Amino acid sequence: MRQRFEQQTTIGITPISEVKFPTRSRDELPPVLKALQYIFITSELNEAVFTLLESKITHRKKKTGRKGMDLWHILALAVVRHTLSTNWDRLEDLANNHRTLRQLMGVHVEKFGIEELEFPYQTIVDNVGLIDEQLLQQINLLVVQHGQNLIKKKDDEPLCLKTDSYALETNVHFPTDLNLLWDALRKCLDTLERLRSETSLPRWRKIKSLRKKIKSLFRKASQQVFRGGGKNEKQKKLSVRQYLEAAQSLHLRCSAIINQPPSGIDPKKIIVILLSLSHYDEYVKKFIDQIERRLIKNEQIPAEEKIFSIFEEHTEWISKGKLNKKVELGHLLLITTDQHHFIVDYKVMEGEKDAAQVKPLTERLKKNYPDYKIQSHSFDKGFHSKDNYNILQGAEVKHIVLPKKGKLNNEEKERESDKNFKSLRNAHSAIESNINMLEHHGLNRCFDKGLKNYKRYVGLSVLAYNLHILGNHLIAEERKKEERLEKQRQGYHRRAA
Repeated sequence: MRQRFEQQTTIGITPISEVKFPTRSRDELPPVLKALQYIFITSELNEAVFTLLESKITHRKKKTGRKGMDLWHILALAVVRHTLSTNWDRLEDLANNHRTLRQLMGVHVEKFGIEELEFPYQTIVDNVGLIDEQLLQQINLLVVQHGQNLIKKKDDEPLCLKTDSYALETNVHFPTDLNLLWDALRKCLDTLERLRSETSLPRWRKIKSLRKKIKSLFRKASQQVFRGGGKNEKQKKLSVRQYLEAAQSLHLRCSAIINQPPSGIDPKKIIVILLSLSHYDEYVKKFIDQIERRLIKNEQIPAEEKIFSIFEEHTEWISKGKLNKKVELGHLLLITTDQHHFIVDYKVMEGEKDAAQVKPLTERLKKNYPDYKIQSHSFDKGFHSKDNYNILQGAEVKHIVLPKKGKLNNEEKERESDKNFKSLRNAHSAIESNINMLEHHGLNRCFDKGLKNYKRYVGLSVLAYNLHILGNHLIAEERKKEERLEKQRQGYHRRAA
């Protein structure tokens, strides 16, 4: 049965509350480990976080059976991966060899030859995967509320919020209809090789030769289309037709196998392989049609028909008009930070625009922070609309910074020339540094597959970011305490002399 983690007093193991962290280090890990220690030793926060973890991970599980990874270890390892923006292999090495991390997890043995706990690669991957987006939003809310209470100077201190969005990329290559068709074709061939290993599939001995032929036609067509400069239209269409003919031939052969599947020893495994083959074969059919329409018939493909990756189907084409990045592939991520730089709200935007986010954002803030007044809330021009301004007024935001696109009327000129408006608009750029810091916690490109894992990736990175902010404050307070003690010792020695 999976447990929280109740550290027992054992010879050679340092209590989690006594683990020491460097106060002068500039690395990202010590502040986050310090914040995790704060969660563990703060009884109220500890109880709330572990209750949430239990409700998700151990809900409806039998209280008997083999002991699983402790909830504390799952949380710590999940956060560390995103703190360092690293992969599972390095996380496994850290979990088994990083002294301070293992002390925080309560498993590092200093001496006496006691057997140490080790964390296998697949165990880490499987257990961290049990955390989902909804759970992370709740934990993030707890961390932010405790962090604000710890940092703020007055009990009734209002929130000063900033909101912006940026593109979080999925781990895909730049899509063209030609290379997307090649992706689908090579996956069909990979699946056919798996099917051959499970069945006596006839007439597929030359798969390697077929793969080389199709890839050669793909490369030739790509060079004619993208490097030919449109000088020889006839040669371009000929190379594309040859590529499509090879793709169509493979599509027909795959369809025949799907309609009349071969027999084998393990029918269930064969069904799974055939479903995978059918999935990729549908993409082959789709891209053959799109390439023929666009490059042979010179049609324009509607945006709603386009797919930008066969591996990450949820990927969107994002063009925000920035000079350095004309196009990004992924999703827009909405971020709202407060005056202490905590991320108080975040959302993965699926096919949505900035201006449509103000109303649901206001509702979420009212629900999650009912006891807080909002002193100011700043946005950029992409969020402006007349309705959004009225919504923010209805939410009793004292200072609204919502610059308008285009020409201003007299009332708008007066509002945007106000001293407070200008000051808050200039301060809005601080959110860019928050986004940059967030990107260093993994949210530059998501390497996990699927939309569900994409959203979990976002939640874990935001949690790592918020713990970093909290940990920086805790370490700063500890450093001040050390400096005061050092001054007292120096004063004592001077008096003694």
